[in-house]
Amino acid sequence: MSERSERSVRQRTVPVLDLDAIIDDPGTRIVVCCGSGGVGKTTTAAALGLRAAERGRSAVVLTVDPARRLAQSMGLTELDNTPRPVAGVEGEGRLHAMMLDMKRTFDEIIEAHADPERARQILTNPFYQSLSSSFSGTQEYMAMEKLGQLRRSGDWDLIIVDTPPSRSALDFLDAPERLGRFLDGRLIRLLMAPAKAGGRSAFKLLNAGFGIVAGAMTKLLGAQVLKDLQTFVSALDAVFGGFRVRAEQTYRLLQAPGTAFVVVAAPERDAMREASYFVERLAEERMPLAGLVVNRVHLAPAAMLSAARSTAAAEDLESRGEHELTSAVLRLHAGRMQLATREHREQEHFLSAHPTVPVARVPAMPEDVHDLEGLRRVGELLAAQQGLG
Repeated sequence: MSERSERSVRQRTVPVLDLDAIIDDPGTRIVVCCGSGGVGKTTTAAALGLRAAERGRSAVVLTVDPARRLAQSMGLTELDNTPRPVAGVEGEGRLHAMMLDMKRTFDEIIEAHADPERARQILTNPFYQSLSSSFSGTQEYMAMEKLGQLRRSGDWDLIIVDTPPSRSALDFLDAPERLGRFLDGRLIRLLMAPAKAGGRSAFKLLNAGFGIVAGAMTKLLGAQVLKDLQTFVSALDAVFGGFRVRAEQTYRLLQAPGTAFVVVAAPERDAMREASYFVERLAEERMPLAGLVVNRVHLAPAAMLSAARSTAAAEDLESRGEHELTSAVLRLHAGRMQLATREHREQEHFLSAHPTVPVARVPAMPEDVHDLEGLRRVGELLAAQQGLG
């Protein structure tokens, strides 16, 4: 890229994402961090939680990412389905952290919305055990449920959600509709009908209306498997009907003014493309987008010396056999400038498509974040956006 192009990219003015204003606002109750994998999303969520707590908020960070980095960086030996207090927070606020355990959350729903005997039948049912641990979409359903639980508890005035990586991070937005389709599906209604009819009439109904289907399923699955399936399905309406209502309530909560979605990306082609997808999807769903955080941005310390000039100067010194160390430094600078220019170009594609989206950039750090001090530094960088636009 030419020097003129380098300057034009550097001089683009973009709206600045003021994250301090968001976390300081008592009206902000939920911050959702979403983005592709490997872009620093978990670190961003943790840094925002720590900064919010140290600025007086009572915050909890919920991670749906199975990675253990959040626990390690907060000085916790482990994270589970129970919010754990984080020690070492400076200031008047407090911080908790937790990692979604989707099966435990599922079990809690059953235990809370079924009588003890019915709950025992469901929890020991093989179909439930499979559904609660591996059924497609269960993680997103449970993330929606856990977010709603945290919000309804009133124990925290700020909830920060670190979503799973890749585009599935927004699948929880579809949870109410997908759950509704599952519960209203033809097979589910078919299996639920005998139980709803009750007693002997149930068997008459099954024999009269569904005998052919039941016979075929018995041959395919076996009598005991079909019985287990019907036992499980018979409890769906009472137990999951309430979850569907709560999921829809949480969905509306995500659309409310007190929620802020923060898209996190790295200055790389695939990550910026994913960021565009998230921004567009959130707009379609009418979700409140706060802005974009671009992590690990490489800034050139001497931007006035272009890569082309630096390389030419290095070649001149090398041709004369002079100042080998100076030549090496010049080439190192040229490589850094080329990387910075390439990263700016990838950001430029996003900014051209979404010129009104506020942006915060976090410079690349010399080492990975692994403790509270590192998270605190990331928070400071997120807040110090002057000169990065």
